[in-house]
Amino acid sequence: MANVVVIGSQWGDEGKGKIVDWLSERADVIVRFQGGHNAGHTLVIDGVSYKLSLMPSGVVRPGKLSVIGNGVVVDPHALVAEIDRLADQGVVVTPESLRIAENATLILSLHRELDALREDVASNSGTKIGTTRRGIGPAYEDKVGRRSVRAMDLANMETLGAKIDRLLSHHNALRRGFGHPEVEHAALMEELTQVAQRIVPFLEPVWRLLDEKKRAGARILFEGAQGTLLDIDHGTYPFVTSSNTVAGQAAAGSGMGPGSVGYVLGITKAYTTRVGEGPFPTEQDNEVGEFLGTRGHEFGTVTGRKRRCGWFDAVAVRQAVAVNGISGIALTKLDVLDGLDEIKVCTGYRLDGREFDYLPASQGQQARVEPVYTSIDGWKGSTVGARSWADLPAEAVKYVRLIEELIGAPVALLSTSPEREDTILVHDPFQD
Repeated sequence: MANVVVIGSQWGDEGKGKIVDWLSERADVIVRFQGGHNAGHTLVIDGVSYKLSLMPSGVVRPGKLSVIGNGVVVDPHALVAEIDRLADQGVVVTPESLRIAENATLILSLHRELDALREDVASNSGTKIGTTRRGIGPAYEDKVGRRSVRAMDLANMETLGAKIDRLLSHHNALRRGFGHPEVEHAALMEELTQVAQRIVPFLEPVWRLLDEKKRAGARILFEGAQGTLLDIDHGTYPFVTSSNTVAGQAAAGSGMGPGSVGYVLGITKAYTTRVGEGPFPTEQDNEVGEFLGTRGHEFGTVTGRKRRCGWFDAVAVRQAVAVNGISGIALTKLDVLDGLDEIKVCTGYRLDGREFDYLPASQGQQARVEPVYTSIDGWKGSTVGARSWADLPAEAVKYVRLIEELIGAPVALLSTSPEREDTILVHDPFQD
């Protein structure tokens, strides 16, 4: 038996929600280990849609333990709102079903405001990153700057005041620079006091809890957010998120040792999408992109933003396979390609007369690389709802095999519709 880490192998939005839900039914513990409520996914269970942002996917399934690890930045008000939304849908979240790392960093209102202020200034100068304005980046900055308020501080009001003073000495200086009013100590204290009693019952030394579960033989599913190409180190910097999104973060962001990470499953869309700013070598700003976006319903779960669409980039995914140590991929949205006469796959890049078999780290080079394509015939038959290889058109099978060859990783799962049962299982990630 292996614990499983699920990560996105592209720029996020690869369809992790359905796959994680499919796996979470068979797991005992589901762990979020990075990011915040800027990542969203939709689960469809018995015809009911659940939109999750901060919660691990297992929270909607009875008998599962969901864990928010120390690598996550937690907006306490967003968390409470999500708990209440789930309650309205009949899902009651209790301390028995959800535990939060006591050493997780909190996102406060001043983080959201700073995020928005920076993006507004950057928009005017043409240098915006394209953040979700939810305060993720500023919260991670405070964490690294050793001035953040952490979840455990909500249970220790006698020491919270000094922490707030330290935090405000930094943020109010920034706000003055933006010509923005300062935050009063009392206002921030009140903001945290209002939410403390809702959060504190969920707190625990998560590293200890997970160690106990591991020793008891529990199946642990680590649920990543965003995608590899948005990783703060390995992504298309600076157009990235503010955390490490790669599989190695599962250990650091949960408090478990690297030896606890078993099978790495890379969720991979059968084409490529990206939200927001930044390079996108295979983008199709044309009728092909419109076709993919319309057929794939490519709008963000959290932001509603339209996603940019393009052909499958085997170079970028092959790089993600190496960086994450991906054991196998879950190929999603194959059905979106149904009906195309021709399908292209990027097999390399060309830049200044040179050929590249990887995505350069330089921002300038990333913006200028030109994709080198190979083309294959599309298929006229439908792949929607296929649950075995025999149900797929021969050309669709050929496309899947080509992807496996180009990225150097096998397909472990193949998704052919948003419905969780429309999945072809090739290899069970929970089995070594």
